[in-house]
Amino acid sequence: MSLNASPIPVSVITGYLGSGKTTLLNRMLTEEHGKRIAVIVNEFGEVGIDSQLVIDADEEILEMNNGCICCTVRGDLVRIFDSLLEKQDKFDHLVIETTGLADPAPVIQSFFADETMRTKTQLDAVITVVDSKHIWEHWESDEAQEQIAFADVILLNKTDLVSSEVVDELEQRVRGMTAFAKVYRTQDSDIAMDSVLGIKAFDLKQALHIDPDFLDEDAHEHDESVYSVSIVEEGSVDGDKFNRWIYQLLQDRGADIFRMKGILDIDSEDRRFVFQGVHMLLDGRPGRIWKSDELRRNELVFIGRNLSEMELKDGFQACLA
Repeated sequence: MSLNASPIPVSVITGYLGSGKTTLLNRMLTEEHGKRIAVIVNEFGEVGIDSQLVIDADEEILEMNNGCICCTVRGDLVRIFDSLLEKQDKFDHLVIETTGLADPAPVIQSFFADETMRTKTQLDAVITVVDSKHIWEHWESDEAQEQIAFADVILLNKTDLVSSEVVDELEQRVRGMTAFAKVYRTQDSDIAMDSVLGIKAFDLKQALHIDPDFLDEDAHEHDESVYSVSIVEEGSVDGDKFNRWIYQLLQDRGADIFRMKGILDIDSEDRRFVFQGVHMLLDGRPGRIWKSDELRRNELVFIGRNLSEMELKDGFQACLA
């Protein structure tokens, strides 16, 4: 692979058992969207990909049958990705389908932690498929909540099997857990491919937009353990104070913070500072130049379990210059 080749966009599909992940994957493999897709599938007893789609199984589709992707991801995902790179002229988008019992965090973390994956790929989006009818039975499970919390795109699937009131409540709960995911209602995982592929939803270079009015009181009425906290503050941020605060926060609460994203006005610099994190891993860099007529707002979102909104807001306010 040449050094200046563009990073390969990667989509991660997650969701509980039977939610419709494989149906979505089959659509990605069969619909006309102009992309050549390579797939890494983690079977783990689930129904596999439509067999007639597997044209050349040893080359195009690699199924990991040796247990859960999140247990073996450090070795296997990276190793399989390395072997895929040898065939890089055959594809321009990679899709990873995780087992329904997986916490997607280790998959996402490997894009930060492994040098090859960090330089050769660009995580495009984490797509979570939610079974609108059966999610209620395992709503309290860590896996189901984490899959929703990590998502950039959420498909509320099988909406034809429940009433619109049920879908409305589900959407409200989901939005209370993740402030920046795009939410779509689907049947049979039927969605326009340009809503899920090549959308750069995980890309730091993309502008983050948080609607501060979004998390109204309704979002908290269920008192779920996983939810999102958004902070919107004007004022310049002291870079040193912010660094100390955020690293201490991750030291103390990193296991409970699933995702975070933010845009900051650090030390009144010309450029916005953009950061995001997954558990203990943090990635930040200068973004675009602030426009002359733009209000310099600091916008942060934390998604996780048992987070204290007041503690986060107080901690951040103490970083303002």
